[in-house]
Amino acid sequence: MNAGWAIWITGLPASGKTTVTQALKKKLDNMGVGVQILESDIIRRVLTPNPSYAPEERETFYNSMVYIGVLLTNNGVNVIFDATANKRRWRRAARGLINDFLQVHILCPLEVCKERDKKGTYEKASRGEATYVPGAQEEYEEPLHADVELDCVVDSHEISVDKIIEAMIENDFI
Repeated sequence: MNAGWAIWITGLPASGKTTVTQALKKKLDNMGVGVQILESDIIRRVLTPNPSYAPEERETFYNSMVYIGVLLTNNGVNVIFDATANKRRWRRAARGLINDFLQVHILCPLEVCKERDKKGTYEKASRGEATYVPGAQEEYEEPLHADVELDCVVDSHEISVDKIIEAMIENDFI
């Protein structure tokens, strides 16, 4: 059995990670390429049903998420991580443990993220109802060397997916 590959799509909250992830999955499905999405909000409901998002909790959560990704890829499952992972070390850990790994960074200005924020995360942060929000109270450490850079203002979802597919082909994922 061949090991699976993994793609980590990162960016500030409300930068478009889930939209790009869903569009990528749809294109891969149409190509006959199976993939499992590890979406942080869904996994968080299981691992931390009453999340505080405190640094200690995030450490445990992202270490667990990486571990799940490693288990899946080691068993031939292709994975897309749909998660902010505001600290580089978590994304670096996945890269170090998964042989075929691409990091995709969605560059999106904070003001654009705030405008797009359907969950109201940034508004809650401004009212003090949410703490530890990357881009607000917590630093988001942008990747130093992302394999694919997407611009949320310039790149449509279709162009974003095409850029990721191109990188996947170049790296022999598909």
